[in-house]
Amino acid sequence: MPPYDPSTFPPFAVTVDLVVLTVRRHALCALVVRRGESPFKGRWALPGGFVRTDEDLGAAAARELVEETGLCAHDPAAPAVGNGAHLEQLATYGDPGRDPRMRVVSVAHLALAPDLPAPRAGGDANSARWASVEDLLGSGGGRDDEQSAPLAFDHARILDDGVERARSKIEYSSLATAFCPPEFTVGELRRVYEAVWGVVLDPRNFHRKVTGTPGFLVPSGGTTTRQGGRPAQLFRAGTATVLNPPMLRPEV
Repeated sequence: MPPYDPSTFPPFAVTVDLVVLTVRRHALCALVVRRGESPFKGRWALPGGFVRTDEDLGAAAARELVEETGLCAHDPAAPAVGNGAHLEQLATYGDPGRDPRMRVVSVAHLALAPDLPAPRAGGDANSARWASVEDLLGSGGGRDDEQSAPLAFDHARILDDGVERARSKIEYSSLATAFCPPEFTVGELRRVYEAVWGVVLDPRNFHRKVTGTPGFLVPSGGTTTRQGGRPAQLFRAGTATVLNPPMLRPEV
């Protein structure tokens, strides 16, 4: 192999950004942090950070997830349990001007977990919050305030891509159960689909589809009254990772 001079190539940094999604109060929400340092000081952004020299991309994303949420990444082929969260690589973003400090390439990751508590800020962030993706992506009713200002960097694009990935994947995979606790009702699962897709689904038709899809749901043997009314049967995620037939998203 002919020798080459590494100094002839321009240096650049690599970061990981996290699209952390959960369902809170029947709405799809994303975790955002207020930047405590320049650039974009005071603006809301997705959590993330620079990749360390001794870690690979997956390890960096998992580290940031723990630091920002206290959640541990788990096998993406399995439903989330305990303090685990589904974590998968989303896409790479490398526009030369996306970061005014220097050339920075970001490898974004998507994280999904059940209803999460109030977040804690860390790193260069001085506050953190859950926000409706509708508000963050500019469809929250025309609000004009500090919390609805555009996200820093190209994070609106990254968030939009992450939300679309989640919306698409719950059509043909069991990923929707990652938004649910270990045991859940069909009604709770339906509200996940409604929150992620932004639609209202017919309860009876939904119940028939999810309970009739092989390997999607498994009865846990228990019931709950946490939804009020009559006791509802509890289920857990089955072994299927691909849904056949798929849960097609309604046209809106």
